[in-house]
Amino acid sequence: MSDRVAAGKAARYMRAMKVKEADILIVPGYTNSGPEHWQTRWQSKLSTARRVEQAEWTKPVREDWTASVANAVNEAERPVVLVAHSLGVAAAVQAIPQFRKPVAGAFFVAPPDVANPDIRPRHLMTFGPYSRDPLPFPSIVIASRNDPFCAFEVAEDIAAAWGSLFIDAGEAGHLNHDAGFGPWPEGSMTFAKFLTELKQP
Repeated sequence: MSDRVAAGKAARYMRAMKVKEADILIVPGYTNSGPEHWQTRWQSKLSTARRVEQAEWTKPVREDWTASVANAVNEAERPVVLVAHSLGVAAAVQAIPQFRKPVAGAFFVAPPDVANPDIRPRHLMTFGPYSRDPLPFPSIVIASRNDPFCAFEVAEDIAAAWGSLFIDAGEAGHLNHDAGFGPWPEGSMTFAKFLTELKQP
C-alpha cells in the first residue's frame, strides 16, 4: 500500500463520526415512544441523545411538529444525527427546508404512508405527501413487510427516491414496543455501524 493510499484511508477513518461528536436527536412518532420503546432505551444509553418533544403527541399538527424538529436541529451545538420512528420520520423530512445547522445523517425506521387515504388516524395524512427529492445527507430507511401503517413496496419506493440505504426488517410489524421491539439489538448494531460511516459535514 502506498503512503498516499494509507494516508487517505487514515484521514477517512479520522473523520468518522463518534457519538460524542454528534447531537443525536430522537424523533418519536404518534403518541410518543414509551419507556420500553427502543428509542427511549437508546436515548438513555447515548450520552449526546435528546428527544424532540411535541406539545401534542396524540393530535399531531404538521406545522407544530416540523417546527419542533427544526428548532432542535438549529439549536444543536454539534452535527446532528436524526433517529426517527414512524410519524417522526415524516416530521423530520418535512422539516428539512427549515434546517440551518448541518445534519450528518438520518436513521429512519418504519415511515408511515402519509399519502394513503385509508391511514388511521386520518390526520396523519396531513403530513404528506413526502418530497421525492434526494435527502441532503446520508440516510437509512428500515421497513417491515407487515407494517400496518405502510406497505413494504411503498417504503422501498420512498427510500429509493430519497437515496437512502434500504433495509428489509422482515415481518416486524411497526417496529415498536408493541411489535416486540423494546430491546432491539439488531437495530442498535445497525445504527452503530451507520454512525461509524458518517463523516463530519
